[in-house]
Amino acid sequence: MTALLEARGLALPRRLHGVSLTLAAGELVCLVGPNGSGKTSLLHALAGVGAPTGTVSVGGVDPRRLGPAARVRAMTFLPATRELRWPLHARDLIALGGADAEEIDRIVATLELEAVADRRIDLLSTGERSRVLIARALAPRPTLLLLDEPTANLDPLWQIRLMELLKGEVGGGRAALVAIHDLDAAARFADRILVMDGGRIAAEGLDGAHVAAIFGIERAAGEWRPVLRLPAGRRSSP
Repeated sequence: MTALLEARGLALPRRLHGVSLTLAAGELVCLVGPNGSGKTSLLHALAGVGAPTGTVSVGGVDPRRLGPAARVRAMTFLPATRELRWPLHARDLIALGGADAEEIDRIVATLELEAVADRRIDLLSTGERSRVLIARALAPRPTLLLLDEPTANLDPLWQIRLMELLKGEVGGGRAALVAIHDLDAAARFADRILVMDGGRIAAEGLDGAHVAAIFGIERAAGEWRPVLRLPAGRRSSP
């Protein structure tokens, strides 16, 4: 597959250490790892937040060097924070993402935001506000989506719907990199899973000893459980 995103040597002081990765067109890639492992830092570096070093190319162009109008079509970034105190109407906030009226109408309908589109975002519930911010990121149909915990604060139905929507959004030569804590959702929806630890991509996939070593959990009887750590000098039964 042709690489859509190519990043080399991305670094942020004390947070990210020379990370390189590629995403192919049509891929939904999930980024997992414990708190502080570097997931958000990697998304920041790709989006040009925090003066990172390294190179980024989306379709052969560094989107961080584009003007605002072209940049939102090349790449959008959804931060993890959902705190907003602006007295803006939801539709106006979505429009700030650079989409035109037709695109805004499409995403409002897709995310079922008609009932809140003309309400102030600072008066919405956290879940409603989350969907509005997701709509802002998706509306201009960027080539590359960078999403930090997009399912946070959503109810179970919308967590599933959003991941299904993202699978559809990456078709037609687009891609998404999604930081997520839900390992089961990552396993269900992602084309690839990248595991971060210590500001680096430490492994790929959720099979292998690295899961227990990095997360401190293991798969047993169909569910995730803490790794059993026996006292020194004791061994489990054969």
